[in-house]
Order: sequence, then structure tokens, then C-alpha cells
Amino acid sequence: AAPRPPENPLSRGRRSVALDLKSPEGVERALALAEHADILVEGFRPGVADRLGLGPEAVHARNPRLVYGRLSGWGGHGEWAGRAAHDLAVLALTGALDTDPATGDPVLPPTAYLSSFAGGANVHVQGLLAALHARERSGRGQVVDTALADGAALISTLIHQWREVPGNHTVTDAPHYSLYAAADGRHLAVAAIEPKLYRALLEQLGLADAEGLPDRADPASWPELRALIGARFATRDRDHWTKLFDAVDAGVAPVLTPEEAAAHHHLAARGTFVAVGDSVQPAP
Repeated sequence: AAPRPPENPLSRGRRSVALDLKSPEGVERALALAEHADILVEGFRPGVADRLGLGPEAVHARNPRLVYGRLSGWGGHGEWAGRAAHDLAVLALTGALDTDPATGDPVLPPTAYLSSFAGGANVHVQGLLAALHARERSGRGQVVDTALADGAALISTLIHQWREVPGNHTVTDAPHYSLYAAADGRHLAVAAIEPKLYRALLEQLGLADAEGLPDRADPASWPELRALIGARFATRDRDHWTKLFDAVDAGVAPVLTPEEAAAHHHLAARGTFVAVGDSVQPAP
């Protein structure tokens, strides 16, 4: 027998039905399902659900308590409302890929589709939950219209602007908040922001009593300090440093693959990953 294809983690835990929404029968079936639902979410381009006969007016006529979610790239109104929207374009337009101060180039987009999952889906869920809460008082549902662009601006651009406020102290470019390569080419993440964590970092690296140690409070000394820390990490492989720092709270963690992450003792104890068929996926 042919091997079973891996489970799609985005479909896990769902029951599904295929409907032809261009047919009267399919639309009627969808409306019948909506009669008994708390939430309906549609991800068409603006106007499509209404033309199909599945817009808020039609659905609320059958179920006034239903919370109707609309999730699209650019939102339900504005000149770009009907355009295609993919993560990279959304991040670019909302300012999330603004210039990297270290290189002068645009910031590389994260591989986790920030605007789609963290921006769009996360913000949309918050809106849906708020609408459900409001329904307990009003007895009626409402429309929650969310754009990926809204969420991307909130999550990425807001933090970017916060960092530029005079007086705000950020360390995202500091040598004690960085990635370092070990001798085997694998990496460790260092986030030793607090003085206690930084002291523990230096002690484990054998740098606590180093003569002429650069001052981490002086950004001008950061290149020298980064090179010093990097040279120490490069003397041993990642697993050595992982074992060493596992017993010390120094803000240091190994950069793991998804498979390695699932086997890490802390994440395993919390049940962060679960086995689904032949694959390991994030819980729940």
C-alpha cells in the first residue's frame, strides 16, 4: 500500500463538508448550517460572499445571534479592498519590512507568515471573542471585519515605532541579545538582558573575570564584545553549550529544529507537541 500522506496540521480537529456555493442547493445547505452556529468566518475577497447569497444580511435573517467574521487581506473597504493580498506584500505596505539599521536593506520577512497567522488570524479571533461576549448582553450577533494589514500594522509597525521613541531602551541589536554559532555550525540564542542573566552568561563562558572586558552598556563596544562572546561559543559544539546552560538561568537556549523542539524536556513536559498519526505537531 502507498504510504499515507502526512496530516495537514491546519485541518486537524475539523469536521468538513464540501458545498457548491454557486448552486442554490449549496447556498441553502450553508445557510442551514449557519442556523445552528455561533460563528461563521468567510475569507473571500470583499463582496463575494454577498453575491453568493451568504453575506451578513442573509445569514442574520436565519440566525440573528450569529457572529459573522470577515477576514481578508486589505479589509472590506478602501481602494485596495478587492486586490489579492499575500503576506509579503502586506508586510511591505504596513511598514513591517522597514530598513534594517545594520545593513540598510529592508528587513527580511519572517518565515511564519506574520500578517496571516499572528496578524490576521490572531487579531480576528480576538474580535470574534469580543463579539461573542457582547452577544451575552445584547442577544444579537454582529459583523467582525478584519484585514491582514490591520494585524500586521498592529503587531509589527507599532513595536517598530515604539523602539524609536526617545528614551526607550531596546537591546535587539546588542551582543547579549543575539545568535551565535557553535563549533559544529549549529547555533545558540543569547537573550541575557537582565544583569543577573548577563553575569551567568559570562561565568559559563569563562569571561566573568576577563581583563578589559568591553562594557555592554556602551554601544560603541558592542562589536568587540560580540566578537569575544562569539569566539567562546565557537570553541565547543552546540550540545556542549546546551547541556551547560540547561542548568543555569542565563537567557541562553539552543536553536532547535521542530523535531528537536518536540523532544526538548521542557516542551515535552508541557505537552507542547503531540503525535498525530505519523507526525509530531504543535498542540492542542
